[in-house]
Amino acid sequence: MKQQELELLAPAGSWDSLQAAVRSGANAVYLGGNLFSARAAAKNFDNDTLKEAVIYCHGRGVKVYLAINTLLLNHELQQALDFAEYACSLPVDAIIIQDPGLLYLLQKAAPHLPLHASTQMSIHAPEGVKLLAEQGIARVVLSRELSLPEIKEISDTLKRSGLAHMELEHFVHGALCMSVSGQCYFSSLLGSRSGNRGQCAQTCRLPFSVQGGTGHDLSLKDLSVIDRISELAEAGVTSFKIEGRMKRPEYIAAATTAGRLALDHQTIPENLIENLGAVFSRSGFTSGYLDGKLGRNMFGIRTKQDVTGATSSVFAELHGYYKNERQSVPITCAITIKKEQPVTLSITDCNGNCVTVTGDIPSQAINRPIDVQRCSEQLKKTGGTPFLCTAVTCSIENELSIPISMLNQLRRDALDQLLAIRSRHAAIAFTPTKPPADTHLSKKNPLPLRAVFTSVPNAAHIPACVSQCELIFIPIGTKATIVKELQNRGLPLAITMPRGMFGTERLIEKKLEQFLKMGIADVWAGTINSVAAAKKMGCAIHGGYSLNAVNTTALMWYQKLGLHDMELSYELTLKQSAQMGGELPRGILLYGRLPLMLCRNCPGKNEKNGCGSCSGTTYLKDRKGLEFPVQCDHGCSDILNCIPLTMSDKIAEISNIDFGVLRFTVENSVEIEETFQQFFEQKMPMGHYTRGLYEKGIY
Repeated sequence: MKQQELELLAPAGSWDSLQAAVRSGANAVYLGGNLFSARAAAKNFDNDTLKEAVIYCHGRGVKVYLAINTLLLNHELQQALDFAEYACSLPVDAIIIQDPGLLYLLQKAAPHLPLHASTQMSIHAPEGVKLLAEQGIARVVLSRELSLPEIKEISDTLKRSGLAHMELEHFVHGALCMSVSGQCYFSSLLGSRSGNRGQCAQTCRLPFSVQGGTGHDLSLKDLSVIDRISELAEAGVTSFKIEGRMKRPEYIAAATTAGRLALDHQTIPENLIENLGAVFSRSGFTSGYLDGKLGRNMFGIRTKQDVTGATSSVFAELHGYYKNERQSVPITCAITIKKEQPVTLSITDCNGNCVTVTGDIPSQAINRPIDVQRCSEQLKKTGGTPFLCTAVTCSIENELSIPISMLNQLRRDALDQLLAIRSRHAAIAFTPTKPPADTHLSKKNPLPLRAVFTSVPNAAHIPACVSQCELIFIPIGTKATIVKELQNRGLPLAITMPRGMFGTERLIEKKLEQFLKMGIADVWAGTINSVAAAKKMGCAIHGGYSLNAVNTTALMWYQKLGLHDMELSYELTLKQSAQMGGELPRGILLYGRLPLMLCRNCPGKNEKNGCGSCSGTTYLKDRKGLEFPVQCDHGCSDILNCIPLTMSDKIAEISNIDFGVLRFTVENSVEIEETFQQFFEQKMPMGHYTRGLYEKGIY
């Protein structure tokens, strides 16, 4: 990858931050509008300021990526489409998306609009990236949890598949969520504030503790690998992203300046590195994911020392990085001064745009005639503009004179016109389209049930009553002897693929191949990564809740991918689920401890001795003493809710749903059987339970 093709991408949560990013050397910025942005608490941009931002950036050769990167409910899709149509008229250079339904609609409405798959889509495996490339996505923002070799494997897979045009973007500085992005429901379940809709309450920064931990065992240090940009480039990354749309301009300037220096192979000054930590960090920085070194060293909180380091003198120094225009657009000037002809100045930029302006007719020189040196000196004075004059060509006849003021005015007029030309880009064609408004009707009575088991230590763990389910999903890591015993019982077995597939895709494919040989072809897939792997192996794919289908067109997109059916997101209310349209059969979770987070760096790793003594399940305790189970699964861990969801007595209130799912995690065989009986008899549950979000919904 050539140096000029690499991109430094900076956040812009406000106009001041936008200027800080551009003036500090960003090649591109990403920002959000007033709606549908994953950073809803940032100032963001209304339509007028978004237009100004695009004009400002394009004039300076900087790209603008618009984040419409939240999940969208059915009634919001039209508004999101209208906003996207406006963005195409400006135009922005790409739209960053999370929602597959919006992806589906935008590809129909604006086929020439570049779409970037947000990190909220949880893409972290080669086949997942490859699938999106084949679906026409221009760029994938990779999960932060990837190691350097894993990133390289993704890049190499794209090259081998003839998909090297797919761009890979990766974070190099900023906050680290404990959860894999797009797989966190903690804020939703605890307060209806969905991280998938830009409303995260940062629950993970509150005190949660495992035995032997620090008491803040869901809080990670911030990421900083700016000094490793060259390594990431060699691994195949083309865009290096700074997190921080909610941070102040000085932070943006510091991180962007450091990134610019690194990208240009220049040394980052020690004082800039110190100021970068002073302006915002959590107990310093970490590169643990990139290095594949997980554990206690990655955890950190915002300490008093972190806060007091951001002094007024630090902010004043950082302000210096962006107080003036960055002269980064090369231009050449050509001036002609001849007798009895108006003075002519032509300025050409690096893209071939050319502006010609004319002045008055020169006069005969009385004292000092105009010469090449004086012309060059004046034309190179481009301070206060984004232009840098690299060469001046002068054609001057002898003994002529022009006022310096006229020369300066010609330069100013030409640069103003050139900036205006550079700011104008052709609109992206957009055909207005309407989201479907139909409702899926299902009259299945009684409602068919499916069971999902996250652990099957032995065949007796699954009671006989489960045979009444239409499908029984067991983990892909279940021992072959147990699988055979369950098959001998005539159970309709299917396989659950892990949501986290960091560096394990090939192993997962081998295990799928073994199950296919045993006659088991149905799989549960909870991310696009697992969908892609299952699709490659020719499996019958049943989409999981964590594919985050919250609107009708999302179901249509997944149906186009070949899924047989789909669990709807449990962030929907029962009413919203019933109003979903489309033909793809759909179900909802009826029972289970709802997964709150998918973590690659398990909270248990913050114990003094790590998690070596863990048997596969540990517990996380909050300030009230409530315990949240943490279960390991193929190199990742699921944090589960402290009490189970159950709808055993609410079946009659469920409509237009084709199947229900009972998900068993920490229950023993007796508890599993009791739960089934409650559902068979539609009885009121016993003990502590929750209705999840089925009644109250999300913001």
